[in-house]
Amino acid sequence: MDASKRLTDSFGRAMGDLRISVTDRCNFHCLYCLPETEAAADFYMKQASMGASQDESVPILRQWKPKSQILNYEEIVRIVRILAPYGLSKIRLTGGEPMLRRNLDQLIAGLSAIEGVRDLAMTSNGFRFLEKAQSLKQAGLKRMTFSLDSLDSKGFKKMTGVAALDSVLDSIAIAKDLGFDPIRINAVVIRGMNDHEISDLAAFAQKHKVSMRFIEFMPLDAGRSWQKSLVVTGEEIMDHLHSRFDLVPVAAINDSETATRWRFRETPEAEIGIIAPVSKPFCRFCNRLRLTADGHIRTCLFSLEEYDLKPLLRGGADDMQILKFIRDAVLLKEERHHIGESSFVQPVRTMSGIGG
Repeated sequence: MDASKRLTDSFGRAMGDLRISVTDRCNFHCLYCLPETEAAADFYMKQASMGASQDESVPILRQWKPKSQILNYEEIVRIVRILAPYGLSKIRLTGGEPMLRRNLDQLIAGLSAIEGVRDLAMTSNGFRFLEKAQSLKQAGLKRMTFSLDSLDSKGFKKMTGVAALDSVLDSIAIAKDLGFDPIRINAVVIRGMNDHEISDLAAFAQKHKVSMRFIEFMPLDAGRSWQKSLVVTGEEIMDHLHSRFDLVPVAAINDSETATRWRFRETPEAEIGIIAPVSKPFCRFCNRLRLTADGHIRTCLFSLEEYDLKPLLRGGADDMQILKFIRDAVLLKEERHHIGESSFVQPVRTMSGIGG
C-alpha cells in the first residue's frame, strides 16, 4: 500500500488494527472491570487493610448507554468499509460482552465481505458463545479469544461474579471443534487473587494446544481500586513459568505485537504470551484504534479524549468527511500512556465501556 494513504499519527505509526466494541453491556462483574460483587468488595477491603489505598470517592455505577446511542450494524460496517482501503485490515469485536448483541452473525457477515479485512476476530467471556458458535463461524469469524482468569470454580466466581466456569470451558472446546484458529485465552493476573494459578493456566494451554495470554492488571476498573502493588509483572509471571515449563521464545511477526510470546518445547502448538502494559509498555509501536459502542474514536486504551463520529454518521456526512474526521483524530494519538506516573489520570470509562 502507498504509505501516503495510510492512517498515520504524528509519531509515524500507521494504524492497522481496529477494536470495535459492539456493546458496553456485560453479564459478568469481573474484578478488574466491574467489581460489583461482595467477593470483590471483600478483596479490595482486605488489600486496603494491608496498606493499599482505595479511592472511595468514586461510586461503582453501571450506566449503560441507551439503544439510541449505540451504533447499528450498518454504521459499523460503513466505518470499516471507509477505513479498510487505508490500512485498517485487522478487526476485533469486543464489548462489554459482544454476545449480548442480537444477530451478531449479521455484523460479522457484513465485515467479512469488506475487501481489505484480512483478520476478523472476537473477544468474549464465552458464557453465551455455544448458542451462536456455528453461525458466527459460517458468517466469517476467523479467530476467538476467551477470558478465563481461573480454573477453579470458586476462584472463577470470585473473579467474575458468575458461576460459569463450565460454560466457558465448553465454549473453548466447541471453538476448537469448529476450527477457529488460533484460539487465545486471556487471563488477567491479580496479586492475592489468582496469581497462584499461573502454572495451572499454562498447563491448560499446553494440554488443549491453545494460546494463553497473561495480562497485567490495568487501571480500568469501575471502583478505581487499582493499585500497582496488585500488579503481577510480566517478568514475575515468566520467572514462575520458566521454573516449571521448558519454553522457547517465539519471534515477533511485527513490531506492533502486544505480547511477548513463547511456545512449549514439547508442545509447539501451544503458546504463552505476556502482555505487560504496566511494567513494559509497548506504546512505541502501537497501531491500534478503538471504536466504542456509542460511536466514539479512542486513540489509546487510556485516552482522556474521545472523538464522536455519530453526528457525522447520522447527519448526512459523506465518506470523505468521515475519513478526514478519523485522520484528524489519528494525528492526535498519544505518544504513550502514563500508568504509574504522578500525572496519570484514569479514564472515566471502564474496560467494559471502552472495549478491550
